Amino acid sequence: MSARPHPSAIEILSHLVAFDTTSRHSNLPLIDYAESLLVACGASAERTYDATGSKANLWATIGPPEVAGIVLSGHTDTVPVDGQDWASNPFELVERDGLLHGRGTCDMKGFLAVALSLAPAIAAARPDRPVHFALSYDEEVGCIGVRGLVAELVRKPVLPLGCIVGEPTLMEVAIGHKAKRSLRIVVRGTVGHSSRAPEFVNAVEHAARIVVKIREMGKELASSGARDALYDIAHTTAHVGTMHGGTALNIVPDRCEITCEFRVLPNDDADALVGEITSFIRQEVEPEMQALAPEAGVDIEMTAAFPGLDMAGDSELAMAARRGARRNDHIKVAYGTEAGLFQEAGIPTIVCGPGSIAQAHKPDEFVAMEQLAACERFLVALLSEHGCLVATES
Repeated sequence: MSARPHPSAIEILSHLVAFDTTSRHSNLPLIDYAESLLVACGASAERTYDATGSKANLWATIGPPEVAGIVLSGHTDTVPVDGQDWASNPFELVERDGLLHGRGTCDMKGFLAVALSLAPAIAAARPDRPVHFALSYDEEVGCIGVRGLVAELVRKPVLPLGCIVGEPTLMEVAIGHKAKRSLRIVVRGTVGHSSRAPEFVNAVEHAARIVVKIREMGKELASSGARDALYDIAHTTAHVGTMHGGTALNIVPDRCEITCEFRVLPNDDADALVGEITSFIRQEVEPEMQALAPEAGVDIEMTAAFPGLDMAGDSELAMAARRGARRNDHIKVAYGTEAGLFQEAGIPTIVCGPGSIAQAHKPDEFVAMEQLAACERFLVALLSEHGCLVATES
């Protein structure tokens, strides 16, 4: 009996979408599937697990591991579909008018499907340089999983020549993205009857002072902070996402929680912004609270942090990526990716993948079939230029 043929990109994408890899779930069934495809093509494979053993990164290599090669990187987890109104089952790939619908199709299982579909051609080329497949977990909740993968990677004898992170860019070449710091701030006041409000510490009122400060920081960054015109939002931003506190009008609230974030140009100091809001809380908000009730205070927790990406437009990888994408220009994106962590480890990295970020996280998420075809052309050209594949088209 002949071996079962390697599936096409769309067939692989259908399987990837069918795995519910929402960040709260295990990604191991998907990792098992991807590893089986790669090992069948002769790849070596290794995993790094989370503390629970229910999630894993996959690092697989086709070609000589002792030579610097190219990394094709993507996360396996997706955001939830809870509360979203989908026209079809989000975990079933459905084609309508050339658009492939399903959770994760553009963010970012489409790229992974194209990369995995090329494994037999890469193996058949007996490449001079290896191609590495890096599949991570928990990107959507703070670029958590890839940190373990990168930590293992820097221990290897040879660092990769470059990395392509396939987040959706409509196949434009992104050489930069912003860093991020996310905070949860919990204001702890004292509870009491609203008729005696001056005797208690109103957590909502003091939280409001913090919100106003964050807004003022954002206005200052927009008016006089650093700028980079390649970004659609050309400056560092400060944003308050949620604020929850209080139980009833006639009760002085003793708790209020804020979530906020800073999206920071790579050359700005993200930690300095965190330090500024922390100093405001410690030096101005807390002393006033504790003058009335020493037990009152503010808890500050960093919930997510990742570095920005800042590749030179004339770097070898950026120029090769533009040639592969058949473009003369490049972009920078406001959203974050795992790319900054690869660059921080000393690996040149760009972001380029099929689909639009405008479709990510939405109901009826989709990637166009023509985008998958463009991604395949891009990867074939890029890998061929680096001796990892034999191009089959001009």
